[in-house]
Amino acid sequence: MQDEYRTVARAGVHETEVNRSRFLCALAPAATEQEAQDFVAAVRREHAAATHNCYAYVIGADAAVQKASDDGEPGGTAGVPMLQMLLRRDMRYVVAVVTRYYGGVKLGAGGLIRAYGGAVGEALDTVGTLTRRRYRLATVTVDHQRAGKVQNDLRATGREVRGVRYGEAVTLEVALPDTEVDAFRAWLADLTAGTAAFEPGGEAYGDADTGR
Repeated sequence: MQDEYRTVARAGVHETEVNRSRFLCALAPAATEQEAQDFVAAVRREHAAATHNCYAYVIGADAAVQKASDDGEPGGTAGVPMLQMLLRRDMRYVVAVVTRYYGGVKLGAGGLIRAYGGAVGEALDTVGTLTRRRYRLATVTVDHQRAGKVQNDLRATGREVRGVRYGEAVTLEVALPDTEVDAFRAWLADLTAGTAAFEPGGEAYGDADTGR
């Protein structure tokens, strides 16, 4: 698994103009290829009168799925530079659709490549991106007496509690970078005088600053 990747913080649209042609780049997060295709279809419906609706998307933390379409522009002048911009920025789980309304001036192959790739780059800067990092999920089981202090200290040290279950004891789910597992185990033992149980689990991705 990749240690981290970038994705868009939200869906958004950014418009640029090149030699009287309008380029509207719509970006959105997409967890699956189907979500990406649905987004492309929605933009095409919204801009059915546009000259072109070109797209590119990257799905998977390892960029396993990569697709691009020139939608009638000369081969390799639209979808590919859009895809290359996404990959250059380490973007994953993201879809981009650039809608072009022709302004009457031909741009040539080089101009199209710069316009489509540039539209994606500017949109990424405008919409905003975030880094998601691989975390180790872990379960902490502690008695009720110590549970409140453990939760407070976890949050005070920047470790978000992802879930809490109450039973005979209190079970907390936390997310840790792999490199911190051993140190966390020692910290927990010291905090609870060795009474808390710690069980590392599987892996997941979360926002780099919080583990969410």
